[in-house]
Amino acid sequence: MPNLEEAIRERAYHLWIADGQPEGQADIYWLNAQREIITTSVESSGSNAAAKRRRGNSLARAADESSTMPR
Repeated sequence: MPNLEEAIRERAYHLWIADGQPEGQADIYWLNAQREIITTSVESSGSNAAAKRRRGNSLARAADESSTMPR
């Protein structure tokens, strides 16, 4: 996976190309790309954490249920 700076650079380039390659606005494209990459990263890590919590809760319930089952 590319590092953060490479990911931002690539996204900024694609945004710039999509806008017709205007001159003198590199900082705008960099900041927009940075915002997108970081927002996506935070949303992704938040959903990963929520999925891990759900998985952990499911495992805990399954363990509780199996301990109360007659043998």
